[in-house]
Amino acid sequence: MQAKVKWTGDETFIGRSASGHNVVFDANKEDSAAPSPMEMVLMAAGTCSSVDVVSILKKARQQVTGCEVTLTGERVDTVPRVFSKIHLHFEVTGFDVSEKHVERAVNLSAEKYCSVSIMLSKAVDVTHSFSVKQADFLPQAE
Repeated sequence: MQAKVKWTGDETFIGRSASGHNVVFDANKEDSAAPSPMEMVLMAAGTCSSVDVVSILKKARQQVTGCEVTLTGERVDTVPRVFSKIHLHFEVTGFDVSEKHVERAVNLSAEKYCSVSIMLSKAVDVTHSFSVKQADFLPQAE
């Protein structure tokens, strides 16, 4: 896997993946135009875990209509300002979604599948929680 990052001025950079996708980063704390690199790390952990959770629930034939993860990251006060703790809280919405299935999906992501959070957990205290919300409507067949 490869990528490039190009400085475009001030504290703004454009990352380009080998697959040809661009992402803007901005390290300016006062007037940023894009997420900082550390915000991207946090969002990458949430995205990676969410992909797993949704996939596992679909394979378990759970009628999921939504999945949102709220990420909370705590950073140390000294340089380098690395994360000391990251918490992922999943809110899964669906029709009669089993809490047991959601718990299993979150645990499998945390312990086996999510490359990003598992990598981060080698140096950071990464924790997970979840809640299940009943959907107002039945999901449409795919």
